[in-house]
Amino acid sequence: MWKRKAAVLSLIFFAGIHPSGAQTVTTDTALQNLPARWDLQNCLEYAIKNNITINTFRLQQASAQQDLLGAKAAMEPDLAGAASGYLTYRKQANGSGGYGGRKVTENGNYSLNSSIIVYQGGYLRNNIREKQLLTQTAGLDILQQENDLTLNVTQAFLNILLAKENIIYLQDLVNTSAEQVKQARQKYDVGTIALKDLAQLQAQNANDKYSLVTAQNTHRQNIISLKQLLQLPSAVEFQVQEPDTLISKALVPDLREVQQQALAVRPEVKIGDINVDIARTDLQLAKSGFRPTLTGSGSIGANHSGGDPGILQQLDNSFYQQIGLSLSIPIFTRRVVRTNVEKARIQIDQAQLDQKNIKNNLSLQVEQAYVNVVNAQGQYDAAVEQLTATKESYRIANEQLKVGAIATVDYLIQKNLYTQAYQQYVQAKYNAALTIRIYDFYRGVPIKL
Repeated sequence: MWKRKAAVLSLIFFAGIHPSGAQTVTTDTALQNLPARWDLQNCLEYAIKNNITINTFRLQQASAQQDLLGAKAAMEPDLAGAASGYLTYRKQANGSGGYGGRKVTENGNYSLNSSIIVYQGGYLRNNIREKQLLTQTAGLDILQQENDLTLNVTQAFLNILLAKENIIYLQDLVNTSAEQVKQARQKYDVGTIALKDLAQLQAQNANDKYSLVTAQNTHRQNIISLKQLLQLPSAVEFQVQEPDTLISKALVPDLREVQQQALAVRPEVKIGDINVDIARTDLQLAKSGFRPTLTGSGSIGANHSGGDPGILQQLDNSFYQQIGLSLSIPIFTRRVVRTNVEKARIQIDQAQLDQKNIKNNLSLQVEQAYVNVVNAQGQYDAAVEQLTATKESYRIANEQLKVGAIATVDYLIQKNLYTQAYQQYVQAKYNAALTIRIYDFYRGVPIKL
């Protein structure tokens, strides 16, 4: 027995100092049938289903539902059975008023008892109402957590796409600069260019390689960030499935219209409204302390106590049925009830302030999202225009470099301008794609790429 306890304690201790091992055991089922390549929808579905914080809120919702069932059951009668039996060893009375020898006698009492609260100042009804509201709040808490997680996962996913597109561009840039170094070395060997020109191209090639390595590291870091949001173990292979197209330009809905839609559909607003109702219900619960409580009760039972007649006859003779009413009227409670009532009124005022604050903050968040969309759309348009111009200049500079019609330093200036323009374009494209989806999400539009 001791060995078994020691083994259990050792296992608990090991799990405590190795949380990653314990997590592997509890999440094995979640890691089955994972997609080979993750698109945004896969990421969102997995995160919402397996996120520990959201699942904690789901457990809280289940607990709130049990509280509701308990509150409803409080209006029903209870029923309890009781039975007791004992043996008594004592002298027995004789017919002449004295006592004879000692004898063992059997004694027993048996009963069923039930009670029901007939009236309690509305407490039971308001208690049910409050538990219903708390259950609704628990469900809305889950939705709010899912919304926050959805935005975080979407941003992390787009960061991966951005980094990957940047890697493809920089890899092409490295290949181009490496070829240019090769051609420049051949020209230098035959004496058609100076060593300075070759060195400048070699330095640019090294800088392109550095930028590529930096982009690859950023891509890996972004994957780790998304895996952390999904709460996937590091051993899980993770590859992102790029969408066929990414829409960055879209019609921006009117700000006032989106604010009204957000106030109508967002769970945090509904939570604020329900919290006001809960505070008002708490006030009614507190007021019930001023009112009387009426309780109905009923019981049936029988008993026996040794001797004559026999046990069955005694049970029949002593069998009883009883019903009754009990009234309790509060007269003086040392201001306990009055204090609860006043505190409940204060809580109503606080809940209304919180409700107003939630709505104001949400309206400002929507307005900020609107500003972000407008700015991102403008930056995207400017980036496209800038990229088109610098790309053409860079193309011409490439052709001139091949025939020696441009100085190396002037060529590198055009190349750097194009590189900066392209990186700004990629950043603007994904920023515009993210901001329009966040803005639409506030008005209840699901996020899709």
